[in-house]
Amino acid sequence: MRWLPKLAPVAGFNACPLIFLKEILMNAFQNFTALQVMQDAPVIPVIVLNDVAHAVPMARALVAGGIRMLEVTLRTPQALACIEAIARDVPEAVIGAGTVRTKADAQAAANAGARFAVSPGYTHEVGQACRDAGLALLPGVATGSEIMMAQEDGLTELKFFPAMQAGGPAMLKAWSGPFFDVKFCPTGGVTLLNAPDFLALPNVVCVGGSWLVPADALQAGDWARITQLALDTKNLVK
Repeated sequence: MRWLPKLAPVAGFNACPLIFLKEILMNAFQNFTALQVMQDAPVIPVIVLNDVAHAVPMARALVAGGIRMLEVTLRTPQALACIEAIARDVPEAVIGAGTVRTKADAQAAANAGARFAVSPGYTHEVGQACRDAGLALLPGVATGSEIMMAQEDGLTELKFFPAMQAGGPAMLKAWSGPFFDVKFCPTGGVTLLNAPDFLALPNVVCVGGSWLVPADALQAGDWARITQLALDTKNLVK
Protein backbone atom coordinates (compact mmCIF):
# COMPACT_ATOMS: atom_id res chain seq x y z
CA MET A 1 0.00 0.00 0.00
CA ARG A 2 1.06 3.62 -0.46
CA TRP A 3 1.68 5.38 2.81
CA LEU A 4 -0.41 8.39 3.77
CA PRO A 5 1.92 11.28 4.61
CA LYS A 6 2.47 12.41 8.18
CA LEU A 7 1.80 16.15 8.19
CA ALA A 8 4.09 17.97 10.58
CA PRO A 9 2.80 21.23 12.12
CA VAL A 10 4.32 24.48 10.97
CA ALA A 11 5.45 27.10 13.47
CA GLY A 12 2.74 29.67 14.15
CA PHE A 13 -0.10 27.41 13.08
CA ASN A 14 -2.17 24.79 14.86
CA ALA A 15 -2.09 22.79 11.65
CA CYS A 16 -0.45 23.05 8.24
CA PRO A 17 -1.45 26.14 6.21
CA LEU A 18 -3.99 25.23 3.57
CA ILE A 19 -1.65 25.98 0.68
CA PHE A 20 1.15 23.91 2.21
CA LEU A 21 -1.31 21.11 2.91
CA LYS A 22 -2.55 21.18 -0.69
CA GLU A 23 1.00 20.95 -2.06
CA ILE A 24 1.85 18.03 0.21
CA LEU A 25 -1.29 16.11 -0.71
CA MET A 26 -0.79 16.74 -4.43
CA ASN A 27 2.77 15.47 -4.12
CA ALA A 28 1.69 12.44 -2.08
CA PHE A 29 -0.87 11.22 -4.60
CA GLN A 30 0.59 12.36 -7.93
CA ASN A 31 1.68 9.62 -10.28
CA PHE A 32 5.02 10.63 -11.76
CA THR A 33 6.35 9.56 -15.14
CA ALA A 34 10.01 8.67 -15.55
CA LEU A 35 10.53 11.91 -17.46
CA GLN A 36 9.02 13.95 -14.63
CA VAL A 37 11.31 12.23 -12.15
CA MET A 38 14.29 13.13 -14.35
CA GLN A 39 13.20 16.73 -14.92
CA ASP A 40 12.73 17.63 -11.26
CA ALA A 41 16.39 18.49 -10.58
CA PRO A 42 19.78 18.14 -12.29
CA VAL A 43 20.75 15.25 -10.00
CA ILE A 44 18.98 12.20 -8.59
CA PRO A 45 20.90 11.16 -5.46
CA VAL A 46 21.88 7.50 -5.37
CA ILE A 47 21.59 6.59 -1.70
CA VAL A 48 22.86 3.59 0.29
CA LEU A 49 21.47 3.38 3.82
CA ASN A 50 22.56 0.94 6.51
CA ASP A 51 20.66 2.51 9.41
CA VAL A 52 16.93 3.23 9.40
CA ALA A 53 17.52 6.05 11.89
CA HIS A 54 19.39 7.96 9.17
CA ALA A 55 16.59 7.78 6.59
CA VAL A 56 14.26 10.56 7.67
CA PRO A 57 16.83 13.24 8.64
CA MET A 58 18.80 12.48 5.47
CA ALA A 59 15.68 12.89 3.32
CA ARG A 60 14.76 16.13 5.07
CA ALA A 61 18.29 17.44 4.51
CA LEU A 62 18.09 16.75 0.77
CA VAL A 63 14.63 18.30 0.47
CA ALA A 64 15.91 21.39 2.32
CA GLY A 65 18.58 21.64 -0.38
CA GLY A 66 16.04 21.46 -3.18
CA ILE A 67 16.32 17.76 -4.04
CA ARG A 68 13.11 15.78 -3.61
CA MET A 69 13.51 12.80 -5.99
CA LEU A 70 15.41 10.33 -3.81
CA GLU A 71 16.69 6.95 -4.97
CA VAL A 72 17.31 4.58 -2.05
CA THR A 73 19.07 1.53 -3.45
CA LEU A 74 18.04 -1.99 -2.48
CA ARG A 75 21.62 -2.87 -1.58
CA THR A 76 21.21 -3.30 2.17
CA PRO A 77 18.81 -5.27 4.37
CA GLN A 78 17.51 -1.98 5.80
CA ALA A 79 16.65 -0.38 2.45
CA LEU A 80 12.93 -1.20 2.36
CA ALA A 81 12.43 -0.02 5.94
CA CYS A 82 14.22 3.22 5.02
CA ILE A 83 11.95 3.72 2.01
CA GLU A 84 8.93 3.09 4.22
CA ALA A 85 10.09 5.63 6.82
CA ILE A 86 10.73 8.35 4.23
CA ALA A 87 7.40 7.72 2.47
CA ARG A 88 5.60 8.00 5.79
CA ASP A 89 7.44 10.88 7.47
CA VAL A 90 8.78 13.09 4.65
CA PRO A 91 5.80 13.83 2.38
CA GLU A 92 7.74 16.56 0.56
CA ALA A 93 10.07 13.91 -0.85
CA VAL A 94 9.32 11.56 -3.73
CA ILE A 95 10.95 8.30 -2.74
CA GLY A 96 12.15 5.76 -5.26
CA ALA A 97 13.85 2.39 -5.08
CA GLY A 98 17.13 1.72 -6.85
CA THR A 99 18.80 -1.58 -7.75
CA VAL A 100 15.41 -3.09 -8.65
CA ARG A 101 16.35 -6.36 -10.36
CA THR A 102 13.31 -8.65 -10.00
CA LYS A 103 9.54 -8.70 -9.94
CA ALA A 104 9.73 -9.26 -6.19
CA ASP A 105 11.94 -6.18 -5.78
CA ALA A 106 9.42 -4.03 -7.64
CA GLN A 107 6.48 -5.25 -5.59
CA ALA A 108 8.33 -4.90 -2.28
CA ALA A 109 9.41 -1.37 -3.19
CA ALA A 110 5.86 -0.35 -4.08
CA ASN A 111 4.54 -1.88 -0.86
CA ALA A 112 7.09 0.14 1.10
CA GLY A 113 5.87 3.37 -0.49
CA ALA A 114 8.24 3.87 -3.43
CA ARG A 115 6.91 6.02 -6.26
CA PHE A 116 9.50 5.17 -8.90
CA ALA A 117 12.08 2.47 -9.58
CA VAL A 118 15.59 2.49 -11.00
CA SER A 119 17.24 -0.70 -12.23
CA PRO A 120 20.86 -1.51 -13.15
CA GLY A 121 19.67 -3.30 -16.30
CA TYR A 122 16.43 -4.16 -18.04
CA THR A 123 14.25 -7.22 -18.49
CA HIS A 124 10.68 -7.42 -19.73
CA GLU A 125 9.66 -9.00 -16.42
CA VAL A 126 10.98 -6.07 -14.39
CA GLY A 127 9.32 -3.61 -16.76
CA GLN A 128 5.96 -5.35 -16.48
CA ALA A 129 6.27 -5.67 -12.71
CA CYS A 130 6.85 -1.93 -12.37
CA ARG A 131 3.86 -1.17 -14.59
CA ASP A 132 1.69 -3.52 -12.54
CA ALA A 133 2.89 -1.88 -9.30
CA GLY A 134 2.35 1.65 -10.60
CA LEU A 135 6.05 2.54 -10.48
CA ALA A 136 7.67 4.79 -13.05
CA LEU A 137 10.77 2.93 -14.20
CA LEU A 138 14.19 4.24 -15.15
CA PRO A 139 15.97 1.13 -16.44
CA GLY A 140 19.71 0.81 -16.89
CA VAL A 141 21.24 0.34 -20.35
CA ALA A 142 24.82 0.18 -21.59
CA THR A 143 24.46 -0.95 -25.22
CA GLY A 144 22.39 -0.18 -28.29
CA SER A 145 20.69 -3.58 -28.07
CA GLU A 146 19.56 -2.87 -24.52
CA ILE A 147 18.15 0.50 -25.58
CA MET A 148 16.18 -1.19 -28.36
CA MET A 149 14.87 -3.82 -25.95
CA ALA A 150 13.61 -1.12 -23.59
CA GLN A 151 12.07 0.82 -26.48
CA GLU A 152 10.18 -2.28 -27.60
CA ASP A 153 8.40 -2.12 -24.24
CA GLY A 154 7.62 1.58 -24.63
CA LEU A 155 10.44 2.99 -22.49
CA THR A 156 12.23 6.07 -23.83
CA GLU A 157 13.72 7.50 -20.60
CA LEU A 158 16.69 5.39 -19.58
CA LYS A 159 19.59 5.26 -17.13
CA PHE A 160 22.99 5.03 -18.84
CA PHE A 161 24.88 2.75 -16.47
CA PRO A 162 27.69 2.50 -15.60
CA ALA A 163 28.14 5.80 -17.38
CA MET A 164 31.87 6.46 -17.16
CA GLN A 165 32.89 2.84 -17.55
CA ALA A 166 30.55 2.36 -20.54
CA GLY A 167 31.87 5.25 -22.58
CA GLY A 168 30.96 8.48 -20.82
CA PRO A 169 29.75 11.57 -22.70
CA ALA A 170 31.30 10.33 -25.95
CA MET A 171 29.00 7.30 -25.99
CA LEU A 172 25.94 9.44 -25.38
CA LYS A 173 26.97 11.73 -28.23
CA ALA A 174 27.25 8.68 -30.50
CA TRP A 175 23.80 7.49 -29.46
CA SER A 176 22.15 10.85 -30.14
CA GLY A 177 21.85 10.00 -33.85
CA PRO A 178 20.30 6.52 -33.95
CA PHE A 179 18.46 7.01 -30.64
CA PHE A 180 17.37 10.61 -31.17
CA ASP A 181 14.10 10.01 -29.30
CA VAL A 182 15.66 8.65 -26.09
CA LYS A 183 16.54 10.67 -22.99
CA PHE A 184 19.17 9.55 -20.50
CA CYS A 185 20.17 9.81 -16.87
CA PRO A 186 23.88 8.89 -16.76
CA THR A 187 24.82 7.18 -13.50
CA GLY A 188 28.01 5.50 -12.37
CA GLY A 189 31.23 7.42 -11.95
CA VAL A 190 29.40 10.75 -12.24
CA THR A 191 30.71 13.48 -9.91
CA LEU A 192 30.14 17.16 -9.30
CA LEU A 193 33.17 17.83 -11.51
CA ASN A 194 32.15 15.80 -14.58
CA ALA A 195 28.37 16.20 -14.29
CA PRO A 196 28.41 19.37 -16.43
CA ASP A 197 29.95 17.39 -19.31
CA PHE A 198 26.91 15.09 -19.28
CA LEU A 199 24.30 17.77 -18.65
CA ALA A 200 25.56 19.77 -21.64
CA LEU A 201 24.33 17.00 -23.96
CA PRO A 202 20.85 17.43 -25.49
CA ASN A 203 19.87 13.81 -24.80
CA VAL A 204 20.71 14.03 -21.08
CA VAL A 205 18.01 15.28 -18.71
CA CYS A 206 19.73 14.70 -15.39
CA VAL A 207 22.48 12.62 -13.80
CA GLY A 208 22.53 10.17 -10.93
CA GLY A 209 25.16 10.60 -8.26
CA SER A 210 26.14 9.27 -4.88
CA TRP A 211 28.23 12.30 -3.91
CA LEU A 212 25.20 14.09 -2.40
CA VAL A 213 25.02 11.58 0.46
CA PRO A 214 28.58 10.67 1.51
CA ALA A 215 28.92 7.72 3.87
CA ASP A 216 30.94 9.75 6.38
CA ALA A 217 28.27 12.46 6.50
CA LEU A 218 25.63 9.82 7.22
CA GLN A 219 27.68 8.27 9.98
CA ALA A 220 28.34 11.66 11.57
CA GLY A 221 24.75 12.82 11.21
CA ASP A 222 26.04 15.86 9.35
CA TRP A 223 22.73 16.82 7.78
CA ALA A 224 23.86 20.41 7.16
CA ARG A 225 26.62 19.10 4.89
CA ILE A 226 24.13 17.02 2.91
CA THR A 227 21.85 20.04 2.52
CA GLN A 228 24.79 22.11 1.25
CA LEU A 229 25.77 19.41 -1.23
CA ALA A 230 22.20 19.44 -2.52
CA LEU A 231 22.23 23.23 -2.77
CA ASP A 232 25.48 23.07 -4.74
CA THR A 233 23.69 21.19 -7.53
CA LYS A 234 21.79 24.38 -8.37
CA ASN A 235 24.92 25.46 -10.22
CA LEU A 236 24.48 22.45 -12.53
CA VAL A 237 22.06 24.24 -14.80
CA LYS A 238 20.64 22.06 -17.56
